[in-house]
Amino acid sequence: MKSIVFHPKALVYIRDEDPAIRREIGEALRDLQKGLQLGMPLSRPMQVVAPGAHELRVTGPSTTVRVFYYVKLVDAIVVFHAFQKKMQKTPKRELSTGRQRLKEVLHGDS
Repeated sequence: MKSIVFHPKALVYIRDEDPAIRREIGEALRDLQKGLQLGMPLSRPMQVVAPGAHELRVTGPSTTVRVFYYVKLVDAIVVFHAFQKKMQKTPKRELSTGRQRLKEVLHGDS
């Protein structure tokens, strides 16, 4: 089973979320650890962030949250960005933040 590595800021964001959203994120990450591939509507590839990056799409009673994760490592899943989705299209700022945080985790700068 793969381990999960969190960017510290992504972990703080997820921990501050509504319990129902945290539970759904946790269940999806557990499925990924077991080697399952997630598809729409729960997850989709985010090639615009990086090859191997994906986006968890979690909707709670009052908010929609997106969690970027990376699956290209042999022994780990990297959760590197989480944010509240407020518009149809993912804002460029969130994509840029995601790219930067993935680099930080992969290169040990987080």
